[in-house]
Amino acid sequence: MPRSLSASLLIIMLILLSACTLPFDEPGATAPPAIIVTPTPRLDATEAVAQVPPTTVPTESPMGATPEVPSVSEPRLLEQVLARGRLVCGVNEDLPGFASPDPNQTGNYRGFDADFCRVIAAAVFGDATAVEFVPLNVSARFRAVINGDVDVLIRNTTWTALRDTGLQDDQLGLIRLDFGPIIFHDGQRFMIREGLTTTSGQPVVDVAGLFGKSICVIDNTTSTLNLRDQMAARGLPYIPIIKATTDEAFAAYDNEECDAITSDTSQLVGRRVTLSNPSEHTILAEQISREPLAPVVIEHDSQWRDIVSWAIFATIYAEELDVTSRNLSQELTSSNPDIQRLLGRSGNIGVNLGLTNDFALNIIREVGNYEEIYNRNLGPETPFDLDRGPNKAWNKGGGGVLSSPPFR
Repeated sequence: MPRSLSASLLIIMLILLSACTLPFDEPGATAPPAIIVTPTPRLDATEAVAQVPPTTVPTESPMGATPEVPSVSEPRLLEQVLARGRLVCGVNEDLPGFASPDPNQTGNYRGFDADFCRVIAAAVFGDATAVEFVPLNVSARFRAVINGDVDVLIRNTTWTALRDTGLQDDQLGLIRLDFGPIIFHDGQRFMIREGLTTTSGQPVVDVAGLFGKSICVIDNTTSTLNLRDQMAARGLPYIPIIKATTDEAFAAYDNEECDAITSDTSQLVGRRVTLSNPSEHTILAEQISREPLAPVVIEHDSQWRDIVSWAIFATIYAEELDVTSRNLSQELTSSNPDIQRLLGRSGNIGVNLGLTNDFALNIIREVGNYEEIYNRNLGPETPFDLDRGPNKAWNKGGGGVLSSPPFR
């Protein structure tokens, strides 16, 4: 075919195609969807790292806001305690047997809880006397922990889910706390005057006998909630006499403003000796709750929580292994590997905590094991003579539940 004819045919075909195709802006014409591609500039490694936003983990503040995450350079509590040179420990204002002012030394406290303050001081400083005691009432105890007024709270405080995960405080809003090991397995009971009778004139011997009675209780405590729930569950009407503080509640009971008073057994035992006529009061055997009492520390400082926990575990584990302040010098040469690790003769448990490896040895030498602490403050040779019950080492018989994770 001649070249001129081929060109002519090509021109004719283009004309026909254009005649059969509608432009996009004419009626009936549909434009194809537009695809817009935005090119992404390539980054070198340095630019890529610089443009990645930092990852933050939101945490709930006491007021419900999201606070700044503390800088890694901010001193942790152990560093602050070491720099201060003493432990600041929150205790009960006056609960004989657990924490009460020492009449022979201003600022010093005696009792089971006070001795566990000394346990932590001995672990950190090797000196059980390096403690400043801060007496706290019920309403102030948690705020003191949150505000950093105390390093640890050891004040007959029940470990509960809400206190651990989110407790509403009138002043601070939502607060969260961390707890150490249970140091005392307690339970709520009732104290009455001997001679109290039921509505039918029979002696009151159990909770059912408190039908229609007036009962003193301390506000803002688990005792108030337990009383309400248990009496409702048993169908027992009663008259609540709610007092703001422990002192007010026991003063009201002592002044016969109420027929009975309810609280943790430890508190009833400790306070009974302060009443006008202690021998005229009896604690009912029936228990309406279980109250695991434990130390309280601030959240988000796992090192400090571990130090408090393992210092306490050391006293429990020492009892399990029969290591006491009296036989400590002999046990230092023991061939038992568990004792060697406990006393820091082998392993690096103390160093891993930020302490010295002999931290448990210092605790036992300065304060004693759990049994020694209990007997010294609450045992048969004290005015309280409080049976240990579940507060016995698991391997000593008698229904004890106290135990420590192994030091290994």
